[in-house]
Amino acid sequence: MRRWKVTVVGAGVAGLATALEFSERGFVVEVIERGRALGDGACSWMAGGMLAPWCERAMTDEAVLTMGAPSIDWWARRFPGTTHNGSLVLALPRDATELARFAERTRNYQWLDEAGIGALEPDLAGRFRRALFFPQEAHIDPRRALPALADLLKRQKVAIRFGVDMQAIAREADLIVDCRGLAARDVLPDLRGVRGEMVVIRSREVSLSRPVRLLHPRIPLYIVPRGGGVFMIGATTIESETRGGASVRSTVELLNAAYALHPAFGEAEILELGADLRPAFPDNLPAVRRTSRSLHVNGLYRHGYLLGPAMARQAAEMALEMELERPDADLREWRSA
Repeated sequence: MRRWKVTVVGAGVAGLATALEFSERGFVVEVIERGRALGDGACSWMAGGMLAPWCERAMTDEAVLTMGAPSIDWWARRFPGTTHNGSLVLALPRDATELARFAERTRNYQWLDEAGIGALEPDLAGRFRRALFFPQEAHIDPRRALPALADLLKRQKVAIRFGVDMQAIAREADLIVDCRGLAARDVLPDLRGVRGEMVVIRSREVSLSRPVRLLHPRIPLYIVPRGGGVFMIGATTIESETRGGASVRSTVELLNAAYALHPAFGEAEILELGADLRPAFPDNLPAVRRTSRSLHVNGLYRHGYLLGPAMARQAAEMALEMELERPDADLREWRSA
């Protein structure tokens, strides 16, 4: 049986992961992207890149943990820059109850005392009394990981065509896999945008080896090391579809939270401020939906790198079933539908 030609629309993390899963199963794959370069207009370019299913479980549905945990190995096999140093969750003494509440909602952690915190992160020694350590978690740098996936696709003879609109290929593919994020609201009207903002800084005085979350009743913070003294601080979650740059209020809150983590961050250099809209369904969980001869991978919300591989696998498995349902003789009629 002739393998289908599959066009993946969108070169963010969902699109590239999906293209890899399809290519690895023998489909003939191409990726098209309306942006002019990798990361152009993709919210995944500004993500934290935390592979932290147990931390995320404390704030969301069990499905995020179930789908997300296998993604750590998925990334490790495909991106050598995956860092397995775990995650550290802290709270200031006045917010100690937040740490206990967080622990009650998840698992696979270790309690640390002051000495344990200092052993993991020497620059935080003496600053916090207790912490939760999630040793199985990992993190990646999205701005290194996306090019790495693109290189993998190139080695598998998968072309990525930039500056191409979806309508231009509507009749060329046997199957279209739509990974456009919020742009797919023309066919997925229940998608909404959730605003997120982040700050990138450089500090010569603070060193961290793993993502650190600082719990706060109003402004939870995560700070992810990027190497070379660079840190990504994020991220707000605002039920708003307002586009534009990061707001003064959110920037001040994120920087204040970083200063609370360590006062030396007050001397850090601000490298970048960013904001974008994350695509989310009403339940904040991703889905693969089928319409006509298309699959739609969407709703990754704030879990693109964690849940993208799971959605990509699901889409590829659905396509295998669809391919078996549709013999070659039916393709011309189906493609013209």
